Amino acid sequence: MSGPARGSVTINVEECKGCGLCVESCPPKCLELAPELSAYGVHPARYTGEGCTGCGICFYCCPEPGALTVYRLAAKKAINSQRSAVSESTAAVC
Repeated sequence: MSGPARGSVTINVEECKGCGLCVESCPPKCLELAPELSAYGVHPARYTGEGCTGCGICFYCCPEPGALTVYRLAAKKAINSQRSAVSESTAAVC
């Protein structure tokens, strides 16, 4: 993958059943199955720490609600435009 990561994934090991659907569905291949076993005796998924685009495909493929959380980083341009819109609307209210 080129460019900086635009997202991040957290995995709740207590919810993950180790099916690997998220690992197989991840376009940038930034998820893997951990070599160690969880308390339930499965190899849970884990984020490699880099390369996430924040697309959320892993989230939608996961059969366990609450096992995966995908965070998408806001673009700097979008943040700056939101700030200016907030300051403009605040000025109009005053």
